[in-house]
Formats: sequence, structure tokens, C-alpha cells
Amino acid sequence: MNTIAARHAAVTAALFDGEPSDAELDAIELEIPAILADVVLLDAQIMTIDRTPSELDHQRIRRARRRVLAARRDLTNRTATVAGGAA
Repeated sequence: MNTIAARHAAVTAALFDGEPSDAELDAIELEIPAILADVVLLDAQIMTIDRTPSELDHQRIRRARRRVLAARRDLTNRTATVAGGAA
């Protein structure tokens, strides 16, 4: 009968230290504008949950949606440029 004890050390030799790599941190930093735009949109939507939205609320939500779309567009264009593709 073969046991897996001999292979166990090879499988668990590289322990995960729980810290993100430099590449992961760079990717997060690249996405920060889009993340912040999403937060602004959520804040605008949350403010209108328990009441009827006013015209100012509608404007705030529209502006936040445009900001999210612009941030996602910029992120897409930046990642396409970094990857060497045509934007």
C-alpha cells in the first residue's frame, strides 16, 4: 500500500504567508478609482432607501453612475494599453 506521506512535504512546502504580492498590490492600485466611484454610487443609492428621492437625489445618482462608467472606461483603456493591445 502506498502512502501519501512522502508527497505531503512537497505539497505543503510553500506556505502562503497571507500577504498580497507586488503584482496584486499594483492591480489593486490600478482599480482604486473604479472602486471609489462604486462607493460614491452606493452612498447615493443608500441615502434614498428610506425616502422618496428628490430631484437632487436623482442628479446625485446620475452623476455617480457617470463617474462609475468613466472610471471603468479609463480602467479598461489603461489595462488594454498596459497589456499592449489597441485601446
